[in-house]
Amino acid sequence: MKKQKKPSKRFYRKRIELFRLIEKIKLWPARSGILHGIKSIDIMGDQARITTHCNKTFMVNNSRNSRAARWLRNKWFNATCAACGVPDWKLEKYASTQFRRHYGSRLLQETEPEHLMKK
Repeated sequence: MKKQKKPSKRFYRKRIELFRLIEKIKLWPARSGILHGIKSIDIMGDQARITTHCNKTFMVNNSRNSRAARWLRNKWFNATCAACGVPDWKLEKYASTQFRRHYGSRLLQETEPEHLMKK
């Protein structure tokens, strides 16, 4: 039997914007406590249209202290969505993620490559 390797710890800043966090983690906590997998995120200014793998679409605001941001940071959820089919490795990776106030990645946007920049 093969030993399963523990996922390495990941550290993110606690007070990062919601859109950066969900672009990286690709999970969404519903108000009912169910954790959904995110298929696509269309950012339109301070709002975004999120589509889950179970084809639910909704609009969210970019906020650092929203319910969804707090639930993601504190890992509050009851179950995962059966229709979304969130894999076990993703849940283990999410469980090993830690949020610190003064340490961790800020998930900054990378600059565009030079050949794509306008001249």
